[in-house]
Amino acid sequence: MPPAIPIALFALAGFTTGAGMRMLDPLLPLVAADFGVRVAQATILVAAFVLPYGLVQLVAGPLGDRLGKVRIAVFAVLLFGLGLVASYFTTRFAGLVGLRAWCGLFAGAVIPLLMAHVADSVPYAERQVTISRFLTGMVMAQLLAGPVSGVLAEFAGWRAPFLVLGLLAIGVGLVLASRLGPGLWRADEGRAGGRGMAAYLDLLRRPSGRWLMAVAFLDGFLLFGGAFPFTGSFLIEVFGRNAAEAGLVVAGFGLGAFAYTRGARPLLTRFGESGLLTVGGIGLAGLLAVLAFAPSWPVVALVQVALGLAFYMFHGVLQTMATEALPEARGTAVGAFALALFLGQSGGSLAFGLGLTVVGYRGGFLAAAVGVFALALWARRGAKVG
Repeated sequence: MPPAIPIALFALAGFTTGAGMRMLDPLLPLVAADFGVRVAQATILVAAFVLPYGLVQLVAGPLGDRLGKVRIAVFAVLLFGLGLVASYFTTRFAGLVGLRAWCGLFAGAVIPLLMAHVADSVPYAERQVTISRFLTGMVMAQLLAGPVSGVLAEFAGWRAPFLVLGLLAIGVGLVLASRLGPGLWRADEGRAGGRGMAAYLDLLRRPSGRWLMAVAFLDGFLLFGGAFPFTGSFLIEVFGRNAAEAGLVVAGFGLGAFAYTRGARPLLTRFGESGLLTVGGIGLAGLLAVLAFAPSWPVVALVQVALGLAFYMFHGVLQTMATEALPEARGTAVGAFALALFLGQSGGSLAFGLGLTVVGYRGGFLAAAVGVFALALWARRGAKVG
């Protein structure tokens, strides 16, 4: 990292974009009531953010490699913040949908590019620990975005969280811009400037690159889109918890993830990368099996905390490996990893949703456990070969 830009500031930028994704969780009923639409219709606001967030990876990575990763991330944070502030003032539902798409488009460029910049600046031996510190922002967003958004909305209406987070994002962007100084305008990075989108072909020509994209896709399919998003509904429909209680239980995942960010160094020293893939992956499979047979909601709550730790033990290694998949174009490589994860998440949510009608929640979690167990073994073998 340039000495003028502490990693905590990068983490704060990650927090703003992560919070932008999760802030609507408790707000949808309020937004729907204000605009006179059904909650089911209001869910388009979630899709409007997530779809551009994933697809922008196609261009954000090569653009960052060409023009400078931090530079593009700074402008993306500022434009993301402006979109949130504009959302505060919009009076039409269609306008809010468009602004959510705007915010998702620019938010999607921030975390992958800053992570790629960290990888450019930190030796590989220290990279996973440093990236875990950077990911603290994203983890805290998972923990705090929903509850804080709900409290603000309770006292000041659903628009208040948009304004507060928008001003925070703009402030972070301006501080980043000032710390970068004249480098914000100097086009002097671009080590892969001539490759552009062709860098994706370079990545896919490498067996290790194809393996990493396939693992990322399955990671998203089985976990991000498969098991994880349905835990809240499982608590409500199977154990009779209300939405607030389910939200608090699900937030336990963030506690486990935060524990990983604090303990990444001793964990890496103890297990190594292959060991973390194995322990994290097999731990995930075992915990999902426990979830499938959970007799009560307190058991689910304990499992959620452990899942957060196990997931980041597994996923953190994959993220770090992505930063070295194409060293001459890290922005492209990390963006490709994020895109594969997003595509897997999209497919997994559809498959798990359809599976619920056939095997129910418990059967779905059990199927995910079997899939993750196989994925963990394959990931360990592929990491050794790579």
